[in-house]
Amino acid sequence: MMPQTPAARVCSHCDGFPVVHITAGTAPDGKRLTLAATCPACKGTGTRATPAALVRAGK
Repeated sequence: MMPQTPAARVCSHCDGFPVVHITAGTAPDGKRLTLAATCPACKGTGTRATPAALVRAGK
């Protein structure tokens, strides 16, 4: 049997669509100009790390 790895959590900000292209018009030669925008929460990966458990330290 292969060890099972925990499933990666989908980013709640972008719902797993980390990079989108926004239309910025057309160039004089007819090509479409686009701008790429990445999700700032997951930095373009589409997944979020599982939050670490809080540990109480000190007094």
